[in-house]
Amino acid sequence: MNADSKEKFLKAALVAFGIIFCLIYPLGYLWPSGWVWHGSEGIYYLQMIAGVYAVLGLFLIAASRNPGANRSLISFAVWSSVVHAGIMAVQAMGDPNEKGHLVGDVPALLLVAAVLWFLSPSRDRAG
Repeated sequence: MNADSKEKFLKAALVAFGIIFCLIYPLGYLWPSGWVWHGSEGIYYLQMIAGVYAVLGLFLIAASRNPGANRSLISFAVWSSVVHAGIMAVQAMGDPNEKGHLVGDVPALLLVAAVLWFLSPSRDRAG
C-alpha cells in the first residue's frame, strides 16, 4: 500500500472510529453485555467512559484533517486502546458476569488499535 492510499484509509478510519467512540453511550444500551460493566455502579461507569471516549472521538475526527501533525494523538488512541482492552480482558475472564466483554469492547478496542497502528503516519512524513 503506498503512502497516499494509506493516508486516505487512515483519514477514513479516524473519522469512523471517532464517530463510533462518540456512540459508546447508545452502544451500552443496545448491547449492555458487551459494553457495560454490571456492578452496582454500572451506569456511572458507562456515563464516565462514554464522556471520555466522546471527547477522544471528536479529537480523532479533527485529527483526520492532518494525521501527520497528530501522530501523538493517534499513538495515544492505539496504546490506550491496547491497555484498556488488556485490563478489561483480564477482569472479564475473572468475573463470569462480564464475559460478554470478551466478544464486545475488548476485540473492538484491539481492532481500533491494530488499524490505527497499521495506518499510522511514519515519522519522516509527519509535519
